[in-house]
Parts: sequence; C-alpha cells; structure tokens
Amino acid sequence: MRMLINVPETVVPDALRGIAAAHPELTVDVENRVIVRRDAPVAGQVALVSGGGSGHEPLHGGFVGPGMLAAACPGEVFTSPVPDQMVRAAAAVDSGEGVLFVVKNYTGDVLNFDMAAELAEDEGVQLAKVLVDDDIAVTDSLYTAGRRGTGATLFVEKIAGAAAEEGAPLERVESIARRVNDNARSFGVALSACTTPAKGSPTFDLPPGELELGIGIHGEPGRERRAMMTSREIADFTVHALLDDLPTSGPVIVLVNGMGATPLLELYGFNAEVQRVLAERRVAVARTLVGNYVTSLDMAGCSVTICQIDEELLRLWDAPVQTPALRWGR
Repeated sequence: MRMLINVPETVVPDALRGIAAAHPELTVDVENRVIVRRDAPVAGQVALVSGGGSGHEPLHGGFVGPGMLAAACPGEVFTSPVPDQMVRAAAAVDSGEGVLFVVKNYTGDVLNFDMAAELAEDEGVQLAKVLVDDDIAVTDSLYTAGRRGTGATLFVEKIAGAAAEEGAPLERVESIARRVNDNARSFGVALSACTTPAKGSPTFDLPPGELELGIGIHGEPGRERRAMMTSREIADFTVHALLDDLPTSGPVIVLVNGMGATPLLELYGFNAEVQRVLAERRVAVARTLVGNYVTSLDMAGCSVTICQIDEELLRLWDAPVQTPALRWGR
C-alpha cells in the first residue's frame, strides 16, 4: 500500500488539521469532527448542514462557506458521521431561521441524520431535511434502499445555499433543494477500484482491460462490466442513459466529475464528448463544471450529472460562492 498517510487510524483527523491550516476562513473542530464557516451563525439566514463519509473530498468540507454550506460533518472513510456531529453542527450554525440537512441516500447517512434531526429539534432548532437520490445506475445497492446520492449533491448544496444566502425562509430553501434533486440525474463509470486506508487493497476486483458502468462512490457494483471503451463510447452510453431517464425540455447544467484519480486532461476530453452527445440530442447547456468534486479516494473514472434548470435556478447557480473547492463572483 502506497499512501501519503501516517497510519490508517488517523487519516481523518490528520486531514482535518490540514484543512484548518489551509483555510482560516473555516472553524475546524478536529476532536468532534465538525467544519463550520467562521462567521456562523449568520443572522437572518437559513443554515445548510451536510456530511458523509470521508474519501469523497472536496465533498462536503470543501463546500463550506458563503453561498453554500454553513457546516459539514466528516465521518470515517466511507462511513456516515454520527448524530452527535450533526447536532453539534446544527447548534453552531443556527441563527434562529432554521437548518436544512442535505442527506445523500445511503442507509447510514439517512438513519443518523434522522436521529440527529430529532435531537436537534428537541433542543429548539427548526429543521428540515432533503434527500439526494440522483444516481440512475441502480435502484438499490449495497448501501441504499432506492437510488444513491452522488453528483447532484453539489448542485443541491450550491443552489439551495445561494437561496439561503439571499435570506429565503426555510420552507423556500427546502423547496428549491427538492426541485434541484428532482431535476438532476447522475451516472458513474469506474476504470479502476479504489483503495481504503483501512483495507489497504482494492475494494473490488476489476480485471485489466475492463470497466464498470454505473459504479457507486463507495465502489459499489453498477449495471454491468464491459471491455474497455473509448471516451466517445462511454459518453454515448452515459448521456443517453441520463436523458432517457430525465427527458429535458429546457437547458441543463452539466457536471463532469472525476472520481479522484482521473487527470483533468482526460476529463476535459471526455467533456468534449459529453457536449457532443448533448448537442446531438438537442439539449441546451447553460453551464458546465469539470473537475474532481465528488470523488471516491483514488478511483480512476468519472461521473456525469445533468440538472434541468429554469431562470431562477440558473441565477442561484451563478450567485457568488466562496468555499475551498468552489468559488466565483466574489
């Protein structure tokens, strides 16, 4: 195992100390594993809180800051954070306007965020939850009942976060977050397995010369395994699958996301093929984001997320954001 770590047991706290050193605009509680924007709570604003297993960076800690999340709770690698983390985060960011939990649809995340919501409400926090379930590859998986939450999490956190930044009430922020999720779909492809620090070996067996279509962000198996395909062939398969599941009548935002070990040179080349297929299907592209945003440790591969948008959602997408991993307009 070749990893830039000390020991597997300290991977997460070591990373949190590094985040604190690199981003003084954040308050990082290493012991309790909560990342909060330093100016929280912000008067008059709904606060967005999310979290999940570590290993998907920059999701979620990299999206904490003005215009996006107020706090994030990192769990162990590929493991849900615990309710105490979420309750602590909600208390730290609640200005009295309410807190929205953004939850990816994985069983551990759902159960722990539900428990945290009950505890936070007992402490007087007005709370709402939105479940992200955008992955079309499989209906149920090793980690979920229903569709998995993947790349659309970024769209939900950015667009709903912008609404919160503008002072929208909790019910409105929640409604916008649900609308984004309902209009977003994702599909992922693995060219290699990932290796967790605790296991020290690949999480699944993917023979040379093969790829996995419909992979999950924890290495869960997808729809099928095939011989290696070209970038053009992968784009054809992926985008057609997305559009068959989400017939579009308006423009879309596109995320071409790396799974952690795919160079930007390859991602940009793949994006060219994605844009080609969308043009062939007469789908207007309003905005495109390319890079590593919702990753799976050192997995080689990519995912594509599309979100059908209207004028309001596009305006909120374009609104200023200032986080470690996403920033524009400031």
